[in-house]
Amino acid sequence: MASEFGAVLRRLRDRAGLTQEELERRSGVSVSTIRGLETGKRSNPRMSTVEQLADGLALRPEQREELLIAAGLLDPLRPRPAVSDPPVSDPPVSDPPAADTARPVPEQPEPADDPAADPTAEQLAKLVAARWQREEEQRQVQDPFPLPVRWQTASDALTDHWSNILRLPPKVKADPLDLDGRLDEITDVYRRIPSGRLVVLGRSGSGKTILALRFVLDHLATRKQTEPVPVIFSIGAWNPTAITLRDWLAAQLTRDHPGYAARGPDGESLASQLVESGRILPVLDGFDEIAAGLRRPALEAINATTLPLVLTSRPAEYAAAVAETDVLTSAAAIELTDLTLDDLDDYLPRTTRKSGRANPAANAWEPVLAALREQSPHRQASPLAAVLATPLMVALARTIYSDTPEHDPASLLDDERFASPEELEDHLLDNFIPTVYRRRLPQSQGAAPHSAIAPERARRWLGHLAHHLSRLETPDLAWWRLGSSLRRSTRTLVTVLVTGLVIGLVDGAVGLAFNGVLAGAILDATAVGLLSGVLFGLAHWLTFTVKNVPVTPAIVRLRIRGRPGALQWRAGPRLVIGTSGGALFGFGYGFVVGIISSYAWHAGPSTALHIALIDGIFFGLVFGGAAGLTFCLLGLLETPLDISSVVNPRSLLHTNRRAVTTQLLVWAPAFGTIVGGGAGAAAGLLQGLLGPLIWDSTSGLVLGIISGLGGALGYTLTLTAWGQWAVLTRIWLPLTGRLPWAVMAFLEDAYQRGVLRQAGAVYQFRHARLQHHLAGIHRTRVSRRFHRSSLASGTRVRPKA
Repeated sequence: MASEFGAVLRRLRDRAGLTQEELERRSGVSVSTIRGLETGKRSNPRMSTVEQLADGLALRPEQREELLIAAGLLDPLRPRPAVSDPPVSDPPVSDPPAADTARPVPEQPEPADDPAADPTAEQLAKLVAARWQREEEQRQVQDPFPLPVRWQTASDALTDHWSNILRLPPKVKADPLDLDGRLDEITDVYRRIPSGRLVVLGRSGSGKTILALRFVLDHLATRKQTEPVPVIFSIGAWNPTAITLRDWLAAQLTRDHPGYAARGPDGESLASQLVESGRILPVLDGFDEIAAGLRRPALEAINATTLPLVLTSRPAEYAAAVAETDVLTSAAAIELTDLTLDDLDDYLPRTTRKSGRANPAANAWEPVLAALREQSPHRQASPLAAVLATPLMVALARTIYSDTPEHDPASLLDDERFASPEELEDHLLDNFIPTVYRRRLPQSQGAAPHSAIAPERARRWLGHLAHHLSRLETPDLAWWRLGSSLRRSTRTLVTVLVTGLVIGLVDGAVGLAFNGVLAGAILDATAVGLLSGVLFGLAHWLTFTVKNVPVTPAIVRLRIRGRPGALQWRAGPRLVIGTSGGALFGFGYGFVVGIISSYAWHAGPSTALHIALIDGIFFGLVFGGAAGLTFCLLGLLETPLDISSVVNPRSLLHTNRRAVTTQLLVWAPAFGTIVGGGAGAAAGLLQGLLGPLIWDSTSGLVLGIISGLGGALGYTLTLTAWGQWAVLTRIWLPLTGRLPWAVMAFLEDAYQRGVLRQAGAVYQFRHARLQHHLAGIHRTRVSRRFHRSSLASGTRVRPKA
């Protein structure tokens, strides 16, 4: 796509008779950027860049469209808008360009409020379609064919007045719609609802999420440009008392598509513009996963908006929220129905492997299904028939018994072993993890080999993750929040220790290299390490821990070469934060250095205090000014990510790692240079005002190197998402046995095995039922271990009431 865009841009520029330098003057895009785009060295141009180039070339509508298509920012198959006036005839491509560029060509304007005129929505539609198509393939929804998810119209108690749903005027009789249907009809059913609001109800494992996924893909496949883009949001992570629905939708959209954090002409982010302008159709999956005390305010907050939407929930949780407030305004409701034995007859026999059997025509499921028919005319009489009524349990049974020839599904008919449906469900959930972790994953060419993971270890690590999500009351397994599974005090203490140790080692190594005195280097490294760890830990505590908010990934990157993209940035807050933090550190560092120096000079207490105060003020001014200027410099280099950025958990981690690396490359030399040079300048300016100050160039060089490296590392480890990931998730949690050392590889492996699913920038367990089951096992294991350790230590454990 990048080479195609370069060829189209070069041809259009040649037609206009412009050099790259002339196009720079007309468009405002630098020559280096134009040259990079035309040669293919630069890829994925932003929308603003393409628009600037199109304006500079004075392109006609069809030429502008051609350029957008070549950039991958517009769907080439989208229908062209019909116009009443006859189109202006274009000269052939072979004609000389002079006539075209000498006079403007009249063009048919498009209305500003037409969604088709906003390529950002079309780009989002392509990203969403590609993401969920991959996810459907990963979940094997179509293998060998989708389970026949069906539904019927829900009871009137859970549905609004049909006159509201049908948007009828007063006193007009409203006849209810027949909304019964099946999986491949969900988009048609939704489009028959004039209000555009639909509630999908179904018990645990009934296929609500699969239905939401299929709705998004089918809706996008038949969507007109005047229709909003359907996007799935896991609403279980929403706290309606802390943030409005629209703001939360924009924040989630930015999390999964960081490029949409870029600011539009009105100063709002592209994500906010899409939400506020109605170009997003929210598919709110998992209303029942919202904390129990927040469901009523959540439903009230949704009713306060007029957004068209689709909401999924378990019936009991939704009915309880409705009883406390009201139904979802103007929303129709459908309820998923159970699978039948006929459905199982059609599906399960076709999922078994034929290889390795003496009789390839034989099927392990046929005698089981035959026994269910003979055994139980009434489905409730058989635990297995009741369990296999939901797609989730059918999928688990297929994984354990169809895909594993050594397991015989006939064992599921043992009513003595499985006396109730609950026992049988627990059996399937218990055996799912061992089954998938005994398999060998297919090896991709050129990829690193998959390391074998013992099922018991995988269960333990997954249990910790499930318990972590239960404590946070969210389904989203975000890599930057894994450290939140630790207590606040533990997080802060570990951050202080690691930060202090790293900066102390850097200080000691540099001091020893320049001075060659081991004792002095160790003493200075100890003082600097302790002080740095405490102060950076305090900054982390005040910024994140006290508020109990995670360190979120950056939604910007740093651009050193070329001009950064348009981004609203205010120097005031950064200058104040940087100057205050730097001054506090500098004063503390100077005070400690003054005390140590006074001790070495055998000075008295009053003299030592006087020297410490002078050093504290001196270094406070130097470090305060340096930190403020460096923070401002980092802000000036920030630029939004491209809206076409593809985000998954690993790519977001890599993006943040690159951003942090760039920050280190900017912060260390900038901060070190300003500190080293500023200290010499400050010593000259303050000479006499603070008393006689002794300073030389060697001291400035050493201080600059130590400050640059130490300050950059301290900022990275305490105030960035990647730094906290490295400290807590890559070091502390594996060290204490809660997670493996290769955490991201383990999560990717769990995703490929079907234990986790991807939802944009985060992972989720493939189903909430599996998450709750693993969390319960984890709590039981921890309780037993605590009980055993208490008995071993002689402590009497009293059971809780």
